[in-house]
Amino acid sequence: MGTSQAFDLSRFEVGDMLHCSKELKEVAREATDMAQAAEAFVRYFRGAFLMPDSTAPACPLVRFYRTRDFGKLAADEQAFAGRLLDGAPSAPTMKCLQLLATAGDEPEWNSPAESHGHRAVPLPSVEMVRQAPMIAALIEQLGLELADVLTPSPVLLRALEGKTYNVFHVEKARGSPFIPAQAGFVAPYGVRSVVGFGGLLASGDLFAVILFSRLPVSRESADLFRFLALDVKGALFPFRRE
Repeated sequence: MGTSQAFDLSRFEVGDMLHCSKELKEVAREATDMAQAAEAFVRYFRGAFLMPDSTAPACPLVRFYRTRDFGKLAADEQAFAGRLLDGAPSAPTMKCLQLLATAGDEPEWNSPAESHGHRAVPLPSVEMVRQAPMIAALIEQLGLELADVLTPSPVLLRALEGKTYNVFHVEKARGSPFIPAQAGFVAPYGVRSVVGFGGLLASGDLFAVILFSRLPVSRESADLFRFLALDVKGALFPFRRE
């Protein structure tokens, strides 16, 4: 399902959020697994936010990530993570940040298999995660502790059940230490702001949708996306056993 209405990210308001929320409940209805649902979501957001008075997408790139045990990744994803880690992990339960779906301007930005650096990023320790500023900031701005994401416990999951999370927001992407690839991505594709939202799945894995926007996004507009995270989480609930 595509969007029936286009929205201006630079002027995203409560009414727009409510309309998006209504559509998100239908976007992934025909998905048969979490990857298909994630694909439906990135396509929806890419089509929902357009440049003013244009049909051009306001987001040169939209991505859907989730954390996943290394041992549960596909063989090619394990090989990818192993290369970044420079060897096999010490335990199959080591978390990785898996790129589950992606949609963007370039052909290779429309398939996780084509990603050169983000397909499955190993997260072996809190110290190592802090060396990836965007990942660390994403987790912490959502309101979670890095250690809890790397080793989620049943007690934590019960405590956070139904929680509305904060958002990851970089109002000025140009020059931000939290947004990598400044020369190769931010500048040439005119990325001005970044918004990320998500939460914890029933499995304890984190999910996050990240929008890279050519339009400036205010804090007030970004905050509204925390409510959309609940719609996405609800749509993923049927696949909680994956």
